[in-house]
Parts: sequence; structure tokens; C-alpha cells
Amino acid sequence: MAVTNFSPLLGLALPTTGDLSGTWGTTVNDAITSLIDSAVAGTTTLSANADVTLSTTNGAANQARNAVILWTASNGATTRNITAPAQSKAYVVINAGTGSIVVRGSGPTTGVTIPSGTRALVAWNGSDFVKIVSNPVVLTTDVSGTLPIANGGTGTTSTTFTNLTTNVTGLLPVANGGTATATPSLVAGANVTITGTWPNQTIAAAAQSTTFSELITVTGTASTAGGVALGEDSDNGVNTATVKAPAAITSNYTMTLPQTDGVTLGYLNIPQSGAAKTTSYTLATTDVGKVIEVGASGAIEVPNSTFATGDAIIIFNNTSGAITMTMTITNAYIAGTDADKATISVATRGVANILFVTGTTCVVTGNVS
Repeated sequence: MAVTNFSPLLGLALPTTGDLSGTWGTTVNDAITSLIDSAVAGTTTLSANADVTLSTTNGAANQARNAVILWTASNGATTRNITAPAQSKAYVVINAGTGSIVVRGSGPTTGVTIPSGTRALVAWNGSDFVKIVSNPVVLTTDVSGTLPIANGGTGTTSTTFTNLTTNVTGLLPVANGGTATATPSLVAGANVTITGTWPNQTIAAAAQSTTFSELITVTGTASTAGGVALGEDSDNGVNTATVKAPAAITSNYTMTLPQTDGVTLGYLNIPQSGAAKTTSYTLATTDVGKVIEVGASGAIEVPNSTFATGDAIIIFNNTSGAITMTMTITNAYIAGTDADKATISVATRGVANILFVTGTTCVVTGNVS
């Protein structure tokens, strides 16, 4: 009676009681012993430049059962796939071909890439073939040419190095770590003093002026000489700015600056932003701190996400009727109310003051409704 049962992984014959009467020797030799021999020490040699699915059979020789996969094809830049059964198995893979190969499970799985000229032991981990170990690189036998600096080498085949004290004459360039000069010297800059001579020079901070008008000064030619000097009183009191008069002006002008850091100086009056608006006009950041005059047929749009917190603009309706401001900004309120306004009316010859609380919220006061 012929064998009908085989082992699940290697496909070896599993005779049952009463099988193989008088023929057991042939089955044991061909379907068990020989197959175990190839599973332990057999080699599958693949020499064709093509993707390969390893053959599988029960009770007969096949490619997938062998212990070693030897790739000898000339695949060059083309990576070839070797697909094995997706089940428990280990392979010693030798890539003696000219290009990379991938050993993967049926499905296919991702597999393991084995470059040309390398060897690896791969095994099935339950979901894919993984590399267990690969051959180490022996620098004296496996590497030729120059080992790059990035890989721990010197980037050169020369073993002779330059001794700066005996092998270099002349000036060492800055690009090579030198100074490019035989007598380097430090140069003083603003608020810095240099004393002594090279190589014994001393760097020190220059003494700061106690007279504020000497801290920052801008000067010009004889006919335009003048500038601005900024400073702080010696007792850390009032900050001041002095405009130094040129020759054509007989006296200087001093203004007192705010004590709070980060304050932007504005205008001493409220300038008008361009000519009167006689068409629909969208407010811009250049209008901040200015007055917008609206003439006949004019209208105003207040945009969203344009202005910063604290920006302010004045609208003057210089017409004989009310004008409309379209509040495109997300939130627009008339001061003292809680209704978000889509439009706001400015009365004839009326003034509207727009204060931006954030880029998306503003409050309007004045002759508005």
C-alpha cells in the first residue's frame, strides 16, 4: 500500500502500520532518508536571471526543501525575488551573482535583501523571512580601494602625513586652519579696544560714555551734518532722544521717550491716509494710526486677520449721508453692545474709531449704529 501521509514542513513520508509491505526500503530511502539529507545539507542552485518561486513536492526532491540557496545569475542592477513557502524554514543564502536578491515568503512578504557578494542565514519568523546573521566585512580581504572618511577611513591610500613643523614652509591658508599671515593682528571694533602686539594682544571693552548724546550719533557732510542720539539718564531715569541740528538749524530738539520697552513711537498728530475714498476701500496695515476720509460714493471694508492687537484707525464720513462699513472681520462690536455686526453705519460728517482687539475682533466707537 502506497504512503498517503507526509510531514507538513519538509514533505517527508509518514508510513502508517501496514503500509509498504515488502517495499518499505524504497520509500524510506527515497521519500525520507534522501529528503532529510537534502534538507540538512542540500543546495538549490539558481543560475537563471529571473524571479524564482521554489518548487515544493511531497515525498520527492524539490528546491524549497534544500538547506542552501546558491544564486549565481548575472542580474546586475535588477533585484531578483526568490519566493519560498511561507512556513517554518531556515536557509543559508549565498549571493554569488552580480546583483541583489530578496528571499521572501509566498504572498509575497517583504523578505530579506541580500546584496551581491554577501551571504546570510535567514529564517521564517511566523510572518516573514528575517536575517539571522550575515557575513562580517573583513577590511583586509573584502574591501578594495579607498575607505571613505564617513566610513571610518582616511579617504586616501597614502600613509604619509604632513608634519607642520618640518614639512610646511610659508603661510598656512585660513582654509587649512592657518592665519594666512606671518604677523596676524586683532582689529578693534565698536566699543572694543586692542592693546599690545601679536601674539600678545589684549582685548577689552571700551569705556561707555556717560553722556547720552555720545552713544549713537549720525553725521553727514558739512551742509547736512546732524543726526539722532539716543540715551538714558545716568540715574536710570528718563530716556531721551536728541535730534542734533545740522548747520542750517541753530538748535537741537530733545524728546522724551516712553519708559516701557517695545513701544512704537507714533505721530504727534493724526495724518490722513491718502486721498478721500470715493469707491469701496479695504483697510490695510498702512492705515494704522491714521484717519481715512470717505467721500461721495465711498465705502469701507474691515478685513479679517489683517491687523494686530492694539492697531487703531479713524474713519471720517465727509459726505451728506450715512456710509456703510462692511465688517468682514470675524467679530465686530459697537462699543457697549454685545451684538456681532456684519455692517456698521457711520452718520453724516461722523467719526468712527476702530480698535483692533485681535486680528479677528474689533470694537467701534463714535457716530455709528
